[in-house]
Amino acid sequence: MRLARTGIQLALVLSTLALSAPAAVAAPTGDAWVNPRKATPGSTVTVTTTACGNETYGKGESEVAGQFHLLPGNRKGVLVGEFTLPWDARSGTDTVTLKCPPRIKQTLTYQISGRPNGAVAAGFGWAAAAADGDGGGSPYAVGALLIGGAAAGFLIRRHRRATADRNSS
Repeated sequence: MRLARTGIQLALVLSTLALSAPAAVAAPTGDAWVNPRKATPGSTVTVTTTACGNETYGKGESEVAGQFHLLPGNRKGVLVGEFTLPWDARSGTDTVTLKCPPRIKQTLTYQISGRPNGAVAAGFGWAAAAADGDGGGSPYAVGALLIGGAAAGFLIRRHRRATADRNSS
């Protein structure tokens, strides 16, 4: 029984390795990375690759920011390119394609995290609509509601204290 289980486990491990082998063979030689991995609109993104070998030039293209050049970096065999994300870039992922002679091509992805535009809408119901000016009410309605609630709480607390003082005597 133990031998049968070991055989099944070994078969599962070997089949997993066999299925992952084509992906490993298709992987390009060298490495490439994007810095920062989460960029914000308006920031500069740096792409670095060692996949081009001894080449001293390459091209890159970002789906969001357009084309850029890959130039020699601080070490032999390293190419570096930079581009700036436009201010209107939406949150999500961006795909960067790198090309070097003779026929080397790599694709990378990274995250774009958007910045909030304006104030965050908080609250719900007519009070939030009045604060935005969409509900037909005054923008001071929310403040009046808060002050009224505080005054009501103060009066209820004062009334309870007065009632408790009369009952204790």
